[in-house]
Amino acid sequence: MLYENGALDANLAAAAGDDTALLAELRDAFAGSLARQIDLLKRSRCDANWDVAAMRLKGLAASFHAGDLIALADEAVSSAPGEPTVIRKIEAFLTNFTACSA
Repeated sequence: MLYENGALDANLAAAAGDDTALLAELRDAFAGSLARQIDLLKRSRCDANWDVAAMRLKGLAASFHAGDLIALADEAVSSAPGEPTVIRKIEAFLTNFTACSA
């Protein structure tokens, strides 16, 4: 499943202006933060840890107006800890995001 990154890309581009190096750095920072939250979700074994990781993911997504990622974070919040389908969807988002920057 592919996710639309248009608003996210537009917000990153607006933040970077004409500075392509800054845009690349922002994209890398976002991808790194997203990867860390995915790792936390994967390692969560209790409701509290899962909820914290899901809410951090939602905060990251909201900071960049990444609507599709916000929806995925909401899905994680309402899921059981370790829900593999949710994790796979979020990983697919990250894969799509990083593929678009290559």
